[in-house]
Amino acid sequence: MFDTESFVDECKTAVETTNSDPLAIRDIVSRAVSEPSAILTGLGEPDQAGFQTLYQSDDLTILNFAWAPLMSLLPHDHNDIWAVIGLYSGREDNIFWRRNENAIEASGADALGEGDVSVLGKNVIHSVLNPVRRMTLALHVYGGDFFSD
Repeated sequence: MFDTESFVDECKTAVETTNSDPLAIRDIVSRAVSEPSAILTGLGEPDQAGFQTLYQSDDLTILNFAWAPLMSLLPHDHNDIWAVIGLYSGREDNIFWRRNENAIEASGADALGEGDVSVLGKNVIHSVLNPVRRMTLALHVYGGDFFSD
């Protein structure tokens, strides 16, 4: 079964010992999402969209996200914080954007499925879509306080 406390401790240790290297976190998240049923047993299966905060500090935030069927989120950034996203159920489509002189423009895309992990750099702008007719579930780990201004 997925042990939330052990997962959080492992992420905290990686941030402390690697100078907040998202690649170290990617390895931890990859191991976790390689056993989706264990995460579902440990965290439960959500019945509505939203997120559960598993850990929050100045240098690390860990969230369990549930995206509703066909839910989309407009382009956004993470305020100079890297992110590691690991899917354990469903699918997530990302469109990546870049700033030009007057606006933002699409610059790439990536589709994540069960077991996939993506690392988003500090300056990434992306939009998100759950293109399937069921919940998409993902662990999100951020290299900072996701909720700070």
